[in-house]
Amino acid sequence: MSSSVLKTLVLVVGIAALSPFVSDLAKRWTRLPGVVVEIVLGIVIGPHVLGLVELDEVVRVLAEMGLVFLIFLAGFEIDMQRVKGSPIRLAVSHWLCSLVIGIVVATLLHAGGVTIGIRFVAIALTTTAIGTLLPILGDAGILPTRFGAFVLAGGAMGELGPILAISIALTSDNPGRTTLVLVGFTALAFGTAALAARPAPPHAIRLITTTLHSSAQLGVRLSVLLCVLLVWVANRFDLDVLLGAFAAGMIARLFLVSQATEPTSEEPTIDHRHEVQTRLESLGFGFFIPLFFVVSGVKFDLAALGQWGTLAKVPMFLVLFLVVRGLPALLYRRELHSLDVRALGLLLSAGLPLIVVITGLGVEEGQMRSDNAAAMVGAGLLSVVLFPIIGLALHGKAPDVPEPATVSPRAGRRRRRATAELSPDPADPASR
Repeated sequence: MSSSVLKTLVLVVGIAALSPFVSDLAKRWTRLPGVVVEIVLGIVIGPHVLGLVELDEVVRVLAEMGLVFLIFLAGFEIDMQRVKGSPIRLAVSHWLCSLVIGIVVATLLHAGGVTIGIRFVAIALTTTAIGTLLPILGDAGILPTRFGAFVLAGGAMGELGPILAISIALTSDNPGRTTLVLVGFTALAFGTAALAARPAPPHAIRLITTTLHSSAQLGVRLSVLLCVLLVWVANRFDLDVLLGAFAAGMIARLFLVSQATEPTSEEPTIDHRHEVQTRLESLGFGFFIPLFFVVSGVKFDLAALGQWGTLAKVPMFLVLFLVVRGLPALLYRRELHSLDVRALGLLLSAGLPLIVVITGLGVEEGQMRSDNAAAMVGAGLLSVVLFPIIGLALHGKAPDVPEPATVSPRAGRRRRRATAELSPDPADPASR
């Protein structure tokens, strides 16, 4: 490894280590997500400011692995038991409405000469930075609540929907063929999930348990293997690798939950998912993921953002995030208090990681100008800082709404039958 590569790696990793200190210092004024600090400090050491780093193949590959890990952990976070029912149904409807509005907005921008393409702008407007929001929502105690279930479901679709759209509309010249390939990949993923849900042999379960606190770390290695395998399969299918990473995260969670040991008189239940997730997050957020955001800052076109015309587009895109992702939150008005509906709209309008990815693809393929890409990323940076602050403030003012009790149809019929038997019959004189 050359000296210049090592110098760049030291600077990038140094920025990653420095960003938590900067975020902690900023707490007295605002809650500043670490991803924002990493991108901004990456801009500082990049070619447009200090010019201290030169990106080579080694650093670029490590940064791409960071993006893969980010999407893998986003899929790992999805607990289908918590978001099933109305949260996931509304989340799908929400994103589809966002996509329609995003296409209309992008078409109008293209017709007005503001942009040179439609697809990349439309899909970028429909994203949500749920991975960036999770630490903020966790610290605020929102994740275990009913409101948190709607945020998680909406945020998951705000990442999965754009990833699917990237695979179909952005990385292929033949959307029809890609759709058929996507169906095949989905069938393969479901088959893998079915295999993952089956209990492993007792010896394998015991090995996963016994290596959790050893150098073997079998659970972590199996999860990483699944991630790399599905990323490779997605690539072989000519789909975006992020789709493979997201599917791998969901399947890895399913596998680890299905292999949890049963409690005995001698040993308690071991939650493999929680144990392995902690280690995967240490690997991802400790090294790979910060590299992706710092390198994204290094590649950020600050010169384009410095132009007045580009700078004026930042608030425009910030408002468009609210229009495209925030306006469809009205679909939740029957489930949530009006203040929570507004809070949800703001939280789901915050987007950054996939905006960085989509705008980068657009510039590389000549379908997006660098000034528009810089303006969208700049608006994304502001969205993950401002929208969560305002959204959490609105949620804090909303009254607590108890989660509705779920009663099975059979239990409901038994309850109605028992009530009818106990109720007096008006036609019976003895009941008067």
